[in-house]
Amino acid sequence: MSGYTYILFNKRNGTLYIGVTSNLVKRVYEHKNKLADGFTKKYNIDKLAYYEVYDDIEEAIIREKKLKGASRKKKLELIEMNNPEWLDLYDEII
Repeated sequence: MSGYTYILFNKRNGTLYIGVTSNLVKRVYEHKNKLADGFTKKYNIDKLAYYEVYDDIEEAIIREKKLKGASRKKKLELIEMNNPEWLDLYDEII
């Protein structure tokens, strides 16, 4: 089963959320529509800043853990390098 590691944000340089899923479109839709209680709903984190695609969900989980352990600076650099305008990439994936 394929997998995705992704980073959501609420505003440029704002609060970040890192997650993993087997269905990126569905999962981001759930975040956008506040369908899951928790951190992203509480802090209005619903914009897709960055994502990676993996052939195996296990690889995506390993990457998620690595990203979560990285410094905030590294996470921001990753977004800035790949999405310097901080666009919501949701429209790109649907």
